[in-house]
Amino acid sequence: MESTALNGRMARWQVFLSEFDIVYVSQKAIKGSAVADFLASRALEDYEPLNFDFPNEELMCIVMTENSPWRLNFDGASNAIGNRIGAVLVSPNGDHYPFTCKLDFDCTNNMAEYEACIMGLQAAIERGIKTLEVYGDSALVIYQLRGEWETRVPKLINYRKIALG
Repeated sequence: MESTALNGRMARWQVFLSEFDIVYVSQKAIKGSAVADFLASRALEDYEPLNFDFPNEELMCIVMTENSPWRLNFDGASNAIGNRIGAVLVSPNGDHYPFTCKLDFDCTNNMAEYEACIMGLQAAIERGIKTLEVYGDSALVIYQLRGEWETRVPKLINYRKIALG
């Protein structure tokens, strides 16, 4: 049984808000099973899987070869919440192989981008992939790996050596 009487601070707020014709309604608890049943009752009949194609407009290429059967997309992020990286290998027939990782050390965004690229490259090497197109959204990483920009930060020099090695 639900009580409509409010106690303490909430009752005072209700009185203050009533001057402006605002009505306070307490939030009701919803069982998780009720939410699941509601969502299940509205399931789509013609399910379509997510489209994992990345638009090429904002991506830059590290290596471009003719007739490349595999593609690697990578990204990394570092902020106050944490440092995370991800990469997706795309096979010639469109199969997607995602990889993600949480980094347990403090790093910059550029270091996270390099970590993501290296993780994807290592996954490609482990699968024996010989030819690979690599895409990322970090101009610094892309241009440093292509040799168009100089790598001056000591920590990034080591990352560049690992990625090109």
